[in-house]
Amino acid sequence: MRKWRKRAREIVTPATLSNSFDRRSFAIASVQGGIGVILAARLGYLSIFEHAKYRTESESNRVNLTLVPPRRGWILDRNGAPLASNRADFRVDIFPDRMRDPKKEIDELASLLSLGPDKKQDLLDKVGKTHGYAPIEVASGLKYDQFAAVSVRLPDLPGVIPQRGFSRYYPTGPSVGQLIGYVGPASAEEYEKDHDPLLITPGFKVGKDGLEKDFEQALRGVPGARRVEVTAQGRIVRELETREDIQGKPVKLTIDGPLQDFAARRTGLESGAVVVIDCETGGILAMTSMPSFDPNSFVGGIGRLRWKMLNSNDHIPLLNKAVRGLYPPGSTVKPMATLALQSLGVSPDEHIFCPGGYRLGNRFFRCDAVHGSLDMRGAIEKSCNTYFWTMAHRVGYDAIAPVAKMFGLGHEFDLPGTSQRYGTVPDSEWKMHRFDKKWTDADSLNAVIGQGYVLVSPLQLAVMVSRIATGRDLNPSLLFGHPKPLGPTLPFTPDQFQVTRDGMFRVVNGAGTASSARINIGGIQMAGKTGTAQVQKLVSRGHVGDWKSRDHSLFICFAPADKPRYAMAVVVEHGTFGARAAAPIAKDVMTFLFDPVSAMDTLHALEKSWGGTPEQRMVREYAAFVGEAGIELANQEIEAPPANSRVDAESRAEMVAKAQAAKAGATAPAAPPTGTSE
Repeated sequence: MRKWRKRAREIVTPATLSNSFDRRSFAIASVQGGIGVILAARLGYLSIFEHAKYRTESESNRVNLTLVPPRRGWILDRNGAPLASNRADFRVDIFPDRMRDPKKEIDELASLLSLGPDKKQDLLDKVGKTHGYAPIEVASGLKYDQFAAVSVRLPDLPGVIPQRGFSRYYPTGPSVGQLIGYVGPASAEEYEKDHDPLLITPGFKVGKDGLEKDFEQALRGVPGARRVEVTAQGRIVRELETREDIQGKPVKLTIDGPLQDFAARRTGLESGAVVVIDCETGGILAMTSMPSFDPNSFVGGIGRLRWKMLNSNDHIPLLNKAVRGLYPPGSTVKPMATLALQSLGVSPDEHIFCPGGYRLGNRFFRCDAVHGSLDMRGAIEKSCNTYFWTMAHRVGYDAIAPVAKMFGLGHEFDLPGTSQRYGTVPDSEWKMHRFDKKWTDADSLNAVIGQGYVLVSPLQLAVMVSRIATGRDLNPSLLFGHPKPLGPTLPFTPDQFQVTRDGMFRVVNGAGTASSARINIGGIQMAGKTGTAQVQKLVSRGHVGDWKSRDHSLFICFAPADKPRYAMAVVVEHGTFGARAAAPIAKDVMTFLFDPVSAMDTLHALEKSWGGTPEQRMVREYAAFVGEAGIELANQEIEAPPANSRVDAESRAEMVAKAQAAKAGATAPAAPPTGTSE
């Protein structure tokens, strides 16, 4: 019975089937309806609330937005002439992370652009070291046919970006290298710092040194943008919209461009610095450091061979000697010392007899000559050490050191784009702090003639002589229209200043140590003071020994002597006597200020004996360096200055011949420095 009833309950009828289907259909429909509601809600959310986001992403698949690097602001001299400008050019960059076969593509680019093996190796090194998202410049300043040759091969060169734009250009090249600095592609560290997409835009450069770096934000400008419609493969269909970039603001300097260029070129084969100051405003008219580097060669990123050449040069072209070079000032501090002595009550008419030296205890300090009886003016004129040793022993250098600081020695000045060094104006307190030793009378004798612990920069010497020339506390400035306010009045009488100026006038125009530097241009005369700073103890002073063992040559001056307008300091490293190397440079630079035509005639004659302008000499130097490195140079690989520079066709042919000689292992002998003995 029970089995029958159970079987009866299990019998399926049409009614039971219908009920079961209805229940299942309702459950499935409920699930499907729920899913539909969810999908509809999601679609509504995406359509309404996420509309802007996905419209932007959709648009980005169709439209490509590219930043246009802004043109950098110009750096101008006091007359509005460019010291750093921009020029239109064709260029090629690469993005390492987009390249399929970097070596193969670089080989192809080298063939298309006639790149040498050194450049190819530089690119391979950079691809291996640079972050993938950072662009690397392959070449700039290309001819149109080279640019076109790369452009038509883009399908086979992924990651290669040819473009038209602007590059930084320095018309006078190495003449402004240390002053202006240079630009280059942003480093990975700079990008990681603020992640500005402009920093990785091909063709964009940032200031790396000097004024270019200090005024980066003002010079940078505002980038433009270009919107183009592209296919799924990235091919451009049409240009939609372009927003022009806004050029950076110009920076105007107190520098006189032609004077800056002349002073740099006139330094010739020497290693040194020239600083010229306007005595009316304190504006710096020229501040050169030679030898220098050509900032144009840094624009696209300097190659490893050129960098190695600069670093291996014992004249240190990468050091701004005008503000970072420190030298014993030698006798150039004697005029300042006479003002200190007068303020301490020493009469300028008191005579001191010079027997050829000065005895301190059992030590005899030898003077350069037997000068006989001299007063203060005569001591400056003859540069008599005995006079100043006698006075320093009498008053002590602790009384002179504050005056040296008053005239700018040992100071750092508020100048943009310069990383200055203070130098040293020693005294007893300084020596105790520095060496834990007491100051001695011998220290005073050394310091008063600019030797011993005393170290100054050429800029400080120029400030010192400008204050002596004017009697005012002039402060140097570099920005045109923004002169620095005068400091405290210098505590010396006009008569005291006149004694010092008379002595400096006689140095040049009397029987002094720089009579060969005399000028007379329309009645304009110059006053000055030579300095020969001893580098190491020598049996014979000046020119004995190898280059690094020779004395430094210094000269300070101002003109016109009766109404000073310009003050100058010249330092020539290991140039021997002050009258032999530094004074002739100062004479010609000062002549340029009053008679530029005759000064240029003199310079052209000198440059013929030196082997050309700095640009021409650097081209040959680089060609010889590459030749010695064992890398074959083709004629087109010689990085000659731009066509509008001071290099003529004959000079270019000579450069090619020199490069070919370098390949064969032959180098031309360098022309010897010129100058007259003291």
